[in-house]
Amino acid sequence: MKLFRNGRNQAVRIPREFELTGEDAIMRKEGDRLIIEPAPSKSLLALLATLSPIEEEFPPIADPHPENVQI
Repeated sequence: MKLFRNGRNQAVRIPREFELTGEDAIMRKEGDRLIIEPAPSKSLLALLATLSPIEEEFPPIADPHPENVQI
């Protein structure tokens, strides 16, 4: 992979097979390694859309009606 300059910044082209999802990324250094990863989703709906459905059956939960409450 070849590094190049883009104005005052150093840049690298990311091959299609390493393309990140979304529009934002996080970059950090660990020793001599540069790590680039997709930024976490900003909305709960976006996060929920990435989760797999739960296959587990949940037991029924007793949900008694509240007694009459006087205000």
